[in-house]
Amino acid sequence: MTTETIGIIAGGGQFPFLVAQGAREAGLRVAAVGFSGHTDMSLAEKTDAFRELHIGQLAKLLAFFHDKGVTRVVLAGAINKPKALQIRPDFKAVKLLFKLKTKGDDAILTTVAAELEAEGLHVVSALSLVPNIGTPAGVLTRTALPQEVLDDLRYGWPKAKSIGSMDIGQSLVVKSGMVVAVEGPEGTDATLRRAGELAGEGCVLVKVYKPGQDDRIDLPAAGLQTVRTMIDIGGACIGIEAGKSLFFDLEEAIALADAHGISIVGLTPEEMERA
Repeated sequence: MTTETIGIIAGGGQFPFLVAQGAREAGLRVAAVGFSGHTDMSLAEKTDAFRELHIGQLAKLLAFFHDKGVTRVVLAGAINKPKALQIRPDFKAVKLLFKLKTKGDDAILTTVAAELEAEGLHVVSALSLVPNIGTPAGVLTRTALPQEVLDDLRYGWPKAKSIGSMDIGQSLVVKSGMVVAVEGPEGTDATLRRAGELAGEGCVLVKVYKPGQDDRIDLPAAGLQTVRTMIDIGGACIGIEAGKSLFFDLEEAIALADAHGISIVGLTPEEMERA
């Protein structure tokens, strides 16, 4: 019986490492592509085959996966978006980009996923390999959730969904019933720091799954670093949509959040849309 090979399109952070570990623990081979300036290249040590490429080298990515017998592909890890603007696409990537009316995250990634599928590479959610990193529902910390924080979460929820539907970002920051920062290309941590500079202590992060987005790619994510950033700005709560998002190092994150009086909440539509 031939062992199946999983392909990983790897961005930054620990996410690709967790997917590679989950795949190998499941008895699968792993072939990964990493990108110069974005991916931790030590990922190569955790895979059976690895190729470093520049963003935009789509033809080489496809050729590598076909050569290694990849059948399923996972997109895992963040891409530094300002750096990604310096993309030098090959001819195959140029043809894909030319089809796009907009260049938002969801538009680009959905188009790439469709091209992978057209090439016989089945794109799957990382949660199919590492289900334990999904965000549970409800208040996850011992730290109480004050009514004013719950009010801010409910205030921010529809607005975060709205910017998500426009493929702008996945998160915003609220304080006292006012949006003080909206996520752009800089990412969540930088958005939080900007909110802290503008509004001071007590900020509430609302991070959601974009309406209509492909649930196999670019899922909202938070983790230990998010808690550390909240500590730095004196933040009050991390609210992230349950079931449709990732939370890295959850036990450590909860312990650290509790030590600093920060709430972590897995948001649900039922709770957020309650009158």
